[in-house]
Amino acid sequence: MIMKKRIAIFVVLTTLSLGLYAQKIKVKNDVIYCGNVAYEQPVTVKFELQNTGNSPLVISNVRTSCGCTTVDYPKQAIPAGDHFAVNATYDARMMGHFSKDIGLYTNDSEKPLYLTMRGVVVEEVVDYEGNYDFSIGSLMADADNIEFDDVNRGEMPVKKIHVMNTSDKTLSPTVMHLPNYLKATVSPTNIAAGRTGVVTLMLDSKNVRDYGLTQTTLYLGMFPGDKVSAEKELPVSVVLLPAFTELTETDLANAPQIKLSTEDVDISFGGKSKKSETILIDNIGRSELSINSLQMFTNGLSVTLNKSKLQPGEQAKLKITAEAKALRRVRSKPRVLMITNDPMKSKIVININAK
Repeated sequence: MIMKKRIAIFVVLTTLSLGLYAQKIKVKNDVIYCGNVAYEQPVTVKFELQNTGNSPLVISNVRTSCGCTTVDYPKQAIPAGDHFAVNATYDARMMGHFSKDIGLYTNDSEKPLYLTMRGVVVEEVVDYEGNYDFSIGSLMADADNIEFDDVNRGEMPVKKIHVMNTSDKTLSPTVMHLPNYLKATVSPTNIAAGRTGVVTLMLDSKNVRDYGLTQTTLYLGMFPGDKVSAEKELPVSVVLLPAFTELTETDLANAPQIKLSTEDVDISFGGKSKKSETILIDNIGRSELSINSLQMFTNGLSVTLNKSKLQPGEQAKLKITAEAKALRRVRSKPRVLMITNDPMKSKIVININAK
């Protein structure tokens, strides 16, 4: 009787122990979009995962949605905390859109973990015919910054950067330091020497907190775990606009209306380190004009505004100061962004032409 109780206690403790040390799997991207794939030219994607549990992870079986997809995965136990990869290859023998699921069966759960590769099989892949004028690490790119302009809350716009591997080895580009309002994919996952690919960024505007300008800096690593550096920087800016969809015709007729003396400012330093120019702002509407935000797209600029709320007929002065040394280092064109409650002109961009 005592022996049976001991066995029962041992079984309970063992069960509790297994629960405490349950596996967990972290997936960087469980869906990878391959873009356009040439007919009968197999495409391979690389899923990056990590065993975030407290004990070894074992992949006991892998199942695919069809025999057209093969999978390469670790056959040995994966230690706790280790990163690992699952490579899936689709044979591309059928024209049109494809979506292939890979189910990983592990000691983590009775249910499989699903990974998905998607794309379009076409007769011929037409390469990007533009120029690769910018250097990002070992890649050449057609852009070195991204701007999501005039975005309304709820929209999910997409931007693409075309890249070419100019090194002598295969690279696996990865986008690092993504905020919660951006998602990124790189297609193909592995870019051979001399070949091209596409970095796709999707903005989820619901997760952008404030109206006006939001900026961040991403880093395009040449492989997972690559170190960040200035040469791999990828600045991203988002301009989120306020909505005026519920205004009636009467509201619009009585709305504020902004007028600027100019929206293009020419600044000639003439050997000076700093130079300022002033813009006059008038409210020619029928209700109070509110200048809700003043932001700069680049370093090297500063602004002062003597009043942010203008009654009908009132005027304000906007002083813009430019710093020569700082402006020489910026990548994008220096501009000032103004967000107002004028429903016809809620966003104003003041261009700075510095010489």
